[in-house]
Amino acid sequence: MKEDKPKENKPTRKGSTPIVVRVNPDEKAAIEEFARLCGRSTSGFLRMLGLGYLPKSIVDNERVEELAKINGDLGRLGGLLKLWLTNDARTAQFGEITIRAALARIEDTQDKMVEVMKAVVLPRSVK
Repeated sequence: MKEDKPKENKPTRKGSTPIVVRVNPDEKAAIEEFARLCGRSTSGFLRMLGLGYLPKSIVDNERVEELAKINGDLGRLGGLLKLWLTNDARTAQFGEITIRAALARIEDTQDKMVEVMKAVVLPRSVK
């Protein structure tokens, strides 16, 4: 049978003394926005900064650039498809096989875009 050890009472933040920081409304709004972008509360964000941690944004800039490139690819493929559907002379040499391949590529690109979008915003549970 286990012996019951006395529970240690660790101090909590809720019962601790707050640090008051005076800011103007614009500064407050900016701090709240930065905290939101990092997926943190304002208090948590300021605590991290005060303790020397550099908070990471929940948006990964490299992934956003990748999404922009994928979006450009989709736009170009969509433009080619539109030309073919309007019987444009520039697409007369494209047969059904080529068009079906373009459609398949569009679907693949959409799937890739969805995967990147899932990775762009990190789940809050990762924090």
